[in-house]
Amino acid sequence: MRKILGLAALVLSSLTATGCASLVPEGMTLRLLDRAVADAMSRDDLADLPDGIHVMLCGAGSPLADIKRSGPCVAVQAGEHLYIIDAGTNGARNLGRFFVDVGRVEAVFLTHAHSDHIDGLGELGMLRWLNRGGNLPLPVHGPPVVEGIVAGFNQAYAADIGYRVAHQGADFARANGAGLEAFPFPVPEDGELATVLETPDGVRISAFTVEHEPVTEAVGYRIDYGGRSVAISGDTKKSDNLIRHSRGVDLLLHEALDSRLTNRIAAAAEKAGNTRAAQMMRDVASYHATPVEAAESAAEAGAAHLLFYHIAPQLPAAPLERIFLKGVGDVYTGKVTLGTDGTRISLPAVREKEQG
Repeated sequence: MRKILGLAALVLSSLTATGCASLVPEGMTLRLLDRAVADAMSRDDLADLPDGIHVMLCGAGSPLADIKRSGPCVAVQAGEHLYIIDAGTNGARNLGRFFVDVGRVEAVFLTHAHSDHIDGLGELGMLRWLNRGGNLPLPVHGPPVVEGIVAGFNQAYAADIGYRVAHQGADFARANGAGLEAFPFPVPEDGELATVLETPDGVRISAFTVEHEPVTEAVGYRIDYGGRSVAISGDTKKSDNLIRHSRGVDLLLHEALDSRLTNRIAAAAEKAGNTRAAQMMRDVASYHATPVEAAESAAEAGAAHLLFYHIAPQLPAAPLERIFLKGVGDVYTGKVTLGTDGTRISLPAVREKEQG
């Protein structure tokens, strides 16, 4: 049925694109709309997967505008639990776009306070509340700076929450379930892997420090469940601590910035007289890892699969993607994926007898 609906949508869009929209009967359009909505409302493409850890990029990009990659946002389905790591621009909307029920989000984990990692947090909280209902705000875990972030978003959204309660009614939109609740944890010591959350069914989420100075409260996360493991770098230069705590993971999500490309952008900006853009493009490389450095980290950690995310600069065409990945295969022989919005990696649970 989904293939049929997809084909029908393709036909409709083709007719529209060729100026033949008037040939499509109104009744057909509305019937297809009804079926497409019913299909979308009855599916959750992460919840329906087998037991294990499933990772989807709800945002694969950086602060730079990119048609393929929104602000950094990682959805992690671990067993029956759905978590979000960072809440960049369009992350919440992309969950819907890729058929993931935002109402199921149990908690958010922030890596640090840079704006591109938090600017979608308010919308995520709002959509989760309206889709979920209930009496509990969205938990937001992170270093101590998370308290100020959450307080600010709650203040900014207070009026909107009040309007929606008045409009939808208090039974539907329960005010005590709106907004965000901060769960700060101390910045882990260098070398420490600090458990942030554990569930009775075996999910463990741990934090470790990374190198993103002058950002002092910057962490990455490791998720373990069902004999599987995933590490997420957050923003960082090449980090020995990240390598230490990513040993043997099935999947390493690592940020990467190609300084060869950003330096060329800086030179072009300077030539055009835009000295501020030129300086920003030159400065940004100092606290990010290059693609080759990320690959070196994956190799040194023994990670089975490297997924690039928080990709900078924009890579709108395949030739730029090839340049971005140049040299990666020389230092890392595992599987490599260059992430885009919607990229999904599945790691089915490994039972004890299979591990033994």
